[in-house]
Amino acid sequence: MIKAYAAFESGGKLQPFEYDPGPLGEHDVEIAIEHCGICHSDLSMLYNNWGITRYPFVPGHEIIGTIAAKGVHVNNLAVGQRVGLGWHSGYCMTCHNCMSGDHNLCAQSESTIVGRHGGFADKVRADAASVVALPDSLNAQSAGPLFCGGITVFNPLLQFDVPPTAKVAVIGIGGLGHIALQFLRAWGCRVTAFTSSDDKKKEALALGAHDVLDTKNPTELAAAANRFDLILTTVNVKLDWNAYIATLRPKGRLHFLGVPLESVDINVFPLIASQRSVSGSPVGSPTGIATMLRFAEQHKIEPIIEVFRFDQVNEALTRLASGKTKYRIVLSNQ
Repeated sequence: MIKAYAAFESGGKLQPFEYDPGPLGEHDVEIAIEHCGICHSDLSMLYNNWGITRYPFVPGHEIIGTIAAKGVHVNNLAVGQRVGLGWHSGYCMTCHNCMSGDHNLCAQSESTIVGRHGGFADKVRADAASVVALPDSLNAQSAGPLFCGGITVFNPLLQFDVPPTAKVAVIGIGGLGHIALQFLRAWGCRVTAFTSSDDKKKEALALGAHDVLDTKNPTELAAAANRFDLILTTVNVKLDWNAYIATLRPKGRLHFLGVPLESVDINVFPLIASQRSVSGSPVGSPTGIATMLRFAEQHKIEPIIEVFRFDQVNEALTRLASGKTKYRIVLSNQ
């Protein structure tokens, strides 16, 4: 039996819950969980904001643990090895995207917390193809958020071949943005943070930003016209997107990582006139995650976290919902 914490209704408090996972699949592994990050996607699923949640619902998709058991056809992982598991828990392994290395775009991919039980538990199961070994020198306690938030902001660097000479801005210095600043600075880019918070200016500079622009000041935005090659937006609120597009250089890109709660209102002419682009991306593939982990290891990058025990899960969710977290929350079994 697997011991977990589950909600039994939309927005319900998480309660102790046990379930029988059945026989271990031939291509699956069972992970003994040490730590599990909490993501805003867990909150969205808890409240069934996307209309796909099944109850009882066990959240958790930023998982760090060790292999407790493996299927007979699993040869790439060893019992006792420390690994991580993110948003995806399996792929079809036969479609064009999977065969091209873009597993994260597989239409038949399985999500760790959609239609199955996630990592707010003592153990979790997943297809071995979705599980990535954790480099020995990475901090296991803080590494969980890299498997969702981290790869979300790292993936565009790989997908768009962002050069180290690029001028890149980040909108929103929170759970995603604070990791993005660290990655971009280490990548070699000229990094700018957009923030409306005076308190976050010093934090953004400490995290790697070369410059900080006050989004409440229209003069600063106007002065940044035609400056950036890439803007990563991590927020879920409505902004004046046309003002940000005006800060892009010709062929620049506004890239969505956060999901705004309202429709995006964009004037097309500035896109056409300067050949600018608007795009978005999800988490990355297993190989992308592995590359990100090696990069984080090399440059000593890690998320800034607050730690709660697993039995404090409801307190942790309340803390996340408050918007006061600095900057990610991790549940720990240790």
